[in-house]
Amino acid sequence: MKSRVYGYVRVSTVKQKIERQIENIKNKYPEAVIIAESYTGTKMDRPAWNKLYKQLKKGDTIIFDEVSRMSRNAEEGFETYKTLFEMGVNLIFIKEPHINTSVYRDKLQQQADKISSNTGSKATDKLLNSIMSALHEYTIDLAKEQIELAFKTAQAEVDFIHIRTSEGVRRAQANGKQIGIQKGQKLTTKKSIAMKTRIKELSKDFEGTNTDSEVMKITGLARNTYYKYKRELKEGV
Repeated sequence: MKSRVYGYVRVSTVKQKIERQIENIKNKYPEAVIIAESYTGTKMDRPAWNKLYKQLKKGDTIIFDEVSRMSRNAEEGFETYKTLFEMGVNLIFIKEPHINTSVYRDKLQQQADKISSNTGSKATDKLLNSIMSALHEYTIDLAKEQIELAFKTAQAEVDFIHIRTSEGVRRAQANGKQIGIQKGQKLTTKKSIAMKTRIKELSKDFEGTNTDSEVMKITGLARNTYYKYKRELKEGV
């Protein structure tokens, strides 16, 4: 069976945008089939990942924008990494290429090339096999250290951004700048302008001949948004 290439993307908060991860993966691996996991806000399960995990075969490749997208913490991440490494699945991390599985597989292969485990002597072969096993464990332990460090670095970057953002908000407020929308202020967007124009053209309450339900169907607006725009039109906003 032909090996498959996947790109796994995930957001952990409602404010995060998944498009950036997809773009980063597709720019380098346009052939990747994107598996997207959306934040639900109610559960920690990852159905898209679980489905992908069950169908992975040796030789398949999964691409992540960064290591923190693979799992929620370093311990879980390493266990996932180790299992897939042993399965022969290739893992690629765009922002942390030094922990790609190919790095550690190459190290193991280089070590294996230097050691012949078939010398004709059972005692020697046993010793060499033990050495290879120890080198394998060493390589896995090294991967664990690097993965844990990558998770810590990723979290430190997030914390730094949060701190800088908070500091920026406080400085702006201290200088008398308004942060966000003032109470009672209306937010005008290109979409709201365009939709209000369509409502005026279509609705029988304005210049058209269509009922509310018909206008909602035509414009694709959600009920609450539609009535909000309609009310603002009547208020002259």
